[in-house]
Amino acid sequence: MSRLKFTIQAEASDSKARAATFQTLHGEVKTPVFMPVGTQATVKAQTVDTLKATGSSVLLANTYHLLLRPGPEVFKKFGGIHRFMNWDGPVLTDSGGFQIFSLPAERAMNEEGARFQSYVNGDFHLLSPESSIEMQKIIGSDIMMVLDQCIPSTAPYAQAEAAMELTHRWAKRSLIARGDSPAALFGIVQGACHHDLRKKSAEFLRELPFDGLAIGGLAVGETHAERYEFTGLVTEQLPKNLPRYLMGVGTPIDILEAVHRGVDMFDCIIPGQLAQRGVAFTRRGKIMLRRVAHKFSEAPLEPGCDCQTCREYSQAYLHHLVKADETLGWHLLGIHNFAFYHRLMRDMRESILRDEFTAFYEKHRYELGRNDEENVIHPVKKRQPARLKILGDYDIVTGPQGFSSIRQLSSGEVMHSVNRPSEEANKLYVEQSGLAGRLLLREGQSDELVIWDVGLGAASNAMAALHCFEKVLAEHGAAALRPLRIVSFEIDLDPLKLAAKFASHFPHLRHGAPHAILETGRWQHASGLLQWELLKGDFLGFLESAAVPDLIFYDPFSAKTDSDLWTADVFKRLITHCAPKSAELYTYSAATAVRVSLLTAGFFVAPGVGTGPKADTTLAFTKAGGASQHPSLPRLLGDEWLGRWRRSDSKFPKHLAEGERAAFEKQIERHPQFRPAL
Repeated sequence: MSRLKFTIQAEASDSKARAATFQTLHGEVKTPVFMPVGTQATVKAQTVDTLKATGSSVLLANTYHLLLRPGPEVFKKFGGIHRFMNWDGPVLTDSGGFQIFSLPAERAMNEEGARFQSYVNGDFHLLSPESSIEMQKIIGSDIMMVLDQCIPSTAPYAQAEAAMELTHRWAKRSLIARGDSPAALFGIVQGACHHDLRKKSAEFLRELPFDGLAIGGLAVGETHAERYEFTGLVTEQLPKNLPRYLMGVGTPIDILEAVHRGVDMFDCIIPGQLAQRGVAFTRRGKIMLRRVAHKFSEAPLEPGCDCQTCREYSQAYLHHLVKADETLGWHLLGIHNFAFYHRLMRDMRESILRDEFTAFYEKHRYELGRNDEENVIHPVKKRQPARLKILGDYDIVTGPQGFSSIRQLSSGEVMHSVNRPSEEANKLYVEQSGLAGRLLLREGQSDELVIWDVGLGAASNAMAALHCFEKVLAEHGAAALRPLRIVSFEIDLDPLKLAAKFASHFPHLRHGAPHAILETGRWQHASGLLQWELLKGDFLGFLESAAVPDLIFYDPFSAKTDSDLWTADVFKRLITHCAPKSAELYTYSAATAVRVSLLTAGFFVAPGVGTGPKADTTLAFTKAGGASQHPSLPRLLGDEWLGRWRRSDSKFPKHLAEGERAAFEKQIERHPQFRPAL
């Protein structure tokens, strides 16, 4: 029985983001939540009052540092950390494992624990699972962490496996040491950047009676892409009914990406540390107050921000404090940064509760990645006005990774938002479908291969298929190829028109084909083996008249924006039109609602390759034998997924009447995919 009474209040559509609450010994916590780091019973340059004013609800302290100074005797005298530092809210204590990892030359690690020398007086200490828990009890924290062995995320397999196994053994000892303490205890998933180790660690820890589970060993050497990938992989393996804590992460964009992947709790020194360096976080990205651009500005740091710094001080004054290395500058920028972080968490929570997180994510992942060079207040010289990269309801956004995508202004959704559009199209649609192999003629085969490109957008998927065709043609010659027909469906050509106008941002459009599609709606390859046609208008109006597909690249906007295209009725029409062919549907969405709609329509559904922020996508077959004939032999969703669906709070389509739910549930349970013998 969890000591935290963790309750999920809402889960976002097309995202793993969730809003929840849990109850600690010192009050309720609403998630997603950011915890300022008060390593030594203080958040640097802040007071308890300023922390509360910015919205701080939980603080983090560190067992290793507090063990050395002031020591357990002081906490015993004061009855714990809350009275000692005059903080009446919840406190989470880290076990000290990361700090020991940071001092490799001054410690020795073995099965018993970590023996290290104090930086305070030179004494030697042993920090074991038992002594770490005992110290955390004395500190009086609301949430304790098990002692773990932290290693670089890039560590080789054997080293990562050994550290993970040691962490598991220490986790069991920590649980025993906790005893009947009313404080919560979290386990820590390790495994570095090795997929099977991360899964193994999560599987092991979720079977133990922890009150929450943390993801450790990230932000210690891996790339941003790897951090996002392994965060998503681990959250997929963690139980839904416990809070998830990503340790030591991170920047606002890191937090947004992690919430998108289902994380609830965060801590990091960044907002205070960068404040010390003169850096402020805003909705426009980071601002460097040392820059001369701020020297004469009477404006607040961020218009509309209600923190004390923005209410009472100008950018010019903050610039002066930073340049003069005055501690007050650190203090005031810290107030703003913590207020910004907590406001970001509140805004994410509210967007999840309104089921608008996907649009929030698409909008803010670009804004949070901007830097001060894009926030110039006083340009040095007059510049020519920039051409507006906007057409109708769409504009071009360029993210921190350096590539551009098309965004719909009204919904905030971005086409291919995390990876380069061409890379994502290749991985999700072209490579996963094994298109290159399918284009080669087999003995006795002469029929054309038909691809439906549902949601042309900026033509990323269609052009990925076209480029694949041209590569296979160059390698094997025309005589070895089977004819290919690409049928694109699109109701609004503005995204493609805008991308073509600024083709320097979209390398995949440096080809004559998309321009011909815009002009005439048709293009034919010089070999005569590839035909590309555009059906402009409502996809549902063309569904029964278009050439029967072999492969369906299903890429319209999400169910929230384009709800009519994601229903079981539409998918039933697809199956009917495709018969008697065995067709395959590929889509970026892994949402339960989408998979359930496919299943009730009669598709056989499997998890697809992971791409962008998603640990997996979706692959569906119109025939029962489709998966066994597929080049990658994907495994259909099975009992594990069915169990998660049964426990889901969103197991039914939103508009399904109460009286229809029992029949709907029975339809899923009796699907031959789950009951092949029936």
